Amino acid sequence: MMGSLPVLSVVSEIFPLVKTGGLADVAGALPAALLSERVAMHSLVPGYPAVLAGLDAAEPVYTAPDLFGGPARLLVARGKGLDLFVLDAPHLYGRGGNPYIGPDGRDWPDNAVRFGALARIGASLAKGTLCNWHAEVVQAHDWQAGLLPAYLHYDGGARPGTVMTVHNLAFQGQYPMELAGPLGLPPQSLQIEGVEYYGWLGFLKAGLRFADRISTVSPTYAAEIRTPESGMGLGGLLRHRAGVLSGVLNGIDEEIWNPATDELIPARYDAGRLEERAINKAMLQQQLGLAAELRTPLFGVVSRLTWQKGFDLLLAALPTLLGLGAQLAVLGAGDAGLQQAFAAAVERFPGRVGCRFGYDEGLAHLIQAGGDALIVPSRFEPCGLTQLCALRYGTVPVVARVGGLADTVIDASPMALGAGAATGVQFAPITTEMLESALMRTVGLYRDRSTWTKLQTNGMATDVSWRDPARRYAALFREVAAEAHATATPAG
Repeated sequence: MMGSLPVLSVVSEIFPLVKTGGLADVAGALPAALLSERVAMHSLVPGYPAVLAGLDAAEPVYTAPDLFGGPARLLVARGKGLDLFVLDAPHLYGRGGNPYIGPDGRDWPDNAVRFGALARIGASLAKGTLCNWHAEVVQAHDWQAGLLPAYLHYDGGARPGTVMTVHNLAFQGQYPMELAGPLGLPPQSLQIEGVEYYGWLGFLKAGLRFADRISTVSPTYAAEIRTPESGMGLGGLLRHRAGVLSGVLNGIDEEIWNPATDELIPARYDAGRLEERAINKAMLQQQLGLAAELRTPLFGVVSRLTWQKGFDLLLAALPTLLGLGAQLAVLGAGDAGLQQAFAAAVERFPGRVGCRFGYDEGLAHLIQAGGDALIVPSRFEPCGLTQLCALRYGTVPVVARVGGLADTVIDASPMALGAGAATGVQFAPITTEMLESALMRTVGLYRDRSTWTKLQTNGMATDVSWRDPARRYAALFREVAAEAHATATPAG
């Protein structure tokens, strides 16, 4: 696009080619959203089998005889509407299944090399040394791209501006320091002012240390990660760099998540036809073996089942929820202990609790379209996407008051209800007792049909698109590009 700012996004997964979580959704949606802001984003991704299979066209633009242990090619490609650079390195990425985890359930033992290579190629590509293309800004996503700002720093010379985007600070990429040499990091980097992190090589720490700007996926999370409680060992560095840290909320794809056109649900609807949701509710109850009770409040879960997501709290609160006459529909996978506990709940409470373990896109849409409320009890949540989908579908979110959940859901407090602004229910602190209180409050609201309908229509009127986030990212990228130009241009 003529006159557009060229930006390189370096990311380990991208929807719809490969996805394990919300990172892929963001990486896949942001390039299209930025087009109206005159930002031309290309994405560099690993050449996993699923990525290579999804390309519409590809052309080699660079060959490396030995990239950290084997030959590699850089492809310029189009796939699923995305402008891509693909790092085709079979010795690093030619493996099926999960991009990060092997068939034994453990991280691939060479993940440091696999994602160090992605960052190394990304840094060289962005500078224009691999082909006839360069970026003015690089957006490095999460620890898998964390070494990229460090490579650019230690390479020296003119370079593009850099933005390190943190989607989840809990995943940091820490590896033995003896890998620094094989990864091409110079000796002077092996210190606390470089890539060293408590004696380890810290991928995310390197990105946070050397990026020109740091962004994360909600304003509240940007504040939380500067605290000792939520900084996860990096709070001191983030406090030191607070002046370049900002939070930009995620959005969702309004074409994929649109109840008026959604082909994955039996009954499509909008805010003026909420009664059609009853058809979806009946289908959801049928699919998960729940009693066919349309007037019973039906709570849904679409999530990873982990401690972070707070589902041990929901299990503890389950007697209270069911005692309120409600039902629970769960879709997710995660910790074996939590899955076993939910499976036991299905056996103990037949017709009241239904679960499906794994991921099913159609069922995810059906829970949003047929559930009455969605429970998101996370202990920490950088942004969250499932509550945005719930708002879009008129499913009232019940969320912990943390991170992006606090930023996207307006609690049904007396003042917010009086002002007609409420869109859901928040609770804090994050305990079983406060979750139980939120569930009781939610069922009380459900029984007041006019209030409940107002919560639904308020949620459906909320802008959960990428429009505003795209404007904010474009402004950030332009600031970073201007600073990089000023640094590269001698005064005089």
